Amino acid sequence: MSTAKFLDAAGAAALLKDGDTVAISGNGSGMISAEAVFAAIEQRFHQTAHPRGLTLVHSLGLGDRGALGANRFAHEGMLRRVIAGHFTWSTKMQQLVRDNRIEAYCFPGGAIQHLLREIGAGRPGLFTHCGLGTFVDPRHDGGRCNERTREELVELMHIDGRPVLRYKPFRVDVAIIRGTYADRRGNISPEEEAIDMDIHSIALAAHNCGGTVIAQVRQVLEPGSLHPRHVRVPGIMVDAVVEDPAQELFYGLPYDPAVSGAKRAHLGAIAAGIPSKLERRIVARRAAMELRPGASLNFGFGMPGGIFGVIAGQGNQHEYWMSVEQGTHNGRMLDERLFGAARNTDAIVPSIEQFDFYSGGGVDITFLGMGEADAAGNVNVSHLGGNLIGPGGFIEIAQNARKVVFCGSFDAQGTRLRWTDGKLEIVEPGRVRKFVKNVERITFSAAYARDTGQQVLYVTERAVFRLAADGLELIEIAPGIDIERDILPYMDFRPRMSKVAIMPPSVFE
Repeated sequence: MSTAKFLDAAGAAALLKDGDTVAISGNGSGMISAEAVFAAIEQRFHQTAHPRGLTLVHSLGLGDRGALGANRFAHEGMLRRVIAGHFTWSTKMQQLVRDNRIEAYCFPGGAIQHLLREIGAGRPGLFTHCGLGTFVDPRHDGGRCNERTREELVELMHIDGRPVLRYKPFRVDVAIIRGTYADRRGNISPEEEAIDMDIHSIALAAHNCGGTVIAQVRQVLEPGSLHPRHVRVPGIMVDAVVEDPAQELFYGLPYDPAVSGAKRAHLGAIAAGIPSKLERRIVARRAAMELRPGASLNFGFGMPGGIFGVIAGQGNQHEYWMSVEQGTHNGRMLDERLFGAARNTDAIVPSIEQFDFYSGGGVDITFLGMGEADAAGNVNVSHLGGNLIGPGGFIEIAQNARKVVFCGSFDAQGTRLRWTDGKLEIVEPGRVRKFVKNVERITFSAAYARDTGQQVLYVTERAVFRLAADGLELIEIAPGIDIERDILPYMDFRPRMSKVAIMPPSVFE
């Protein structure tokens, strides 16, 4: 029989104790994020200086780059340690990590979700190939992100002669999840949310550790009101329910039934979303040339998001099966701060199951961002300019897709381009080089890719490279680009070159 209590947000916040390990769910701009509970915890800390010494665990990034989401926990004293997969949306957390004021571990998003499931199942940690050869590998940094972080939470092992990583289990004291509805028995349904994320695995971990599960919902209903197929977290696992009638689908945006899957909207009048910025448009169009009918596709956050618009503009999305790590399949994918959701989607599955699909090799072609690349072909998206970004689902996807297409600008900060008379002109190069001798951290291991036989391309607005046996090979340049003038002076190494083709003019028009 359910023993769930129905509390206000302040009452739920009072359940947290000093030193607790708190697992939260959420993504991007408020998706399935229990903001009312987060705000009450923050307010309690400001008023009483408690709870203190928390460990915060979350798999994907959540926040608004300001005050919301994971930023609510980013206070010295409140937080002792963070274990997370992505930090972009929490600038305050990034600052605490930079200043060495908290311990910080950065693991692949899927690995965190799967580890929470293993913790909930009472198993001895997560055993996986995910992260081998990257900064998560103990032979590199073991996922530790500043000098203050010393404990080893990942170990290298060998099973049947093959290397694997073991992510060590830990106790989860509190889970904070969100759904749309709860009934009076504590059953939780996320049926009108943009995504389901990992709410079940988080609740499972806390409940089976003897901890507390707090669920925020938009509305509480009578028992029997929820369709059993819509219940994602059964009431037996829920200790407290907080009703927040003001709960939003995204920060500042109203409920959209086409996003939750309740309705299918007519999208003909909605702009396809082809990127307006020249370099982003070029990269999206050139990357889209790698599409092939019938392929299982994945897209990462950032520059690859522009490919959604190219596909929508071509009107041939029915030829592919598209998915993103949040568990969304097909439909009109949303971009930028709403990345992870879609309108008119075919399916919304828990992200932990989506990561299972990716980890086992379910993706034919993935299009991922590229912060920087080095002479060996390694890519870094997780640690840039001394700032902790995190990989999100990047590592699971990049390690296991049959073909990887990295998408990024050739350089950064101040780049000015012009397309005139059928030629691309570099008006002003960027101040930051992205093709460096050695990346700051390895988020994608070129050596691992060679061992597994992956095809790897690196697409920029002025040049395309591929991963060869001995490093990067330049295979294409934009019309009007001179290799000696526009490419080599702005790289820290000389790529291999044999036959260099011209990128199709249709990419630029």
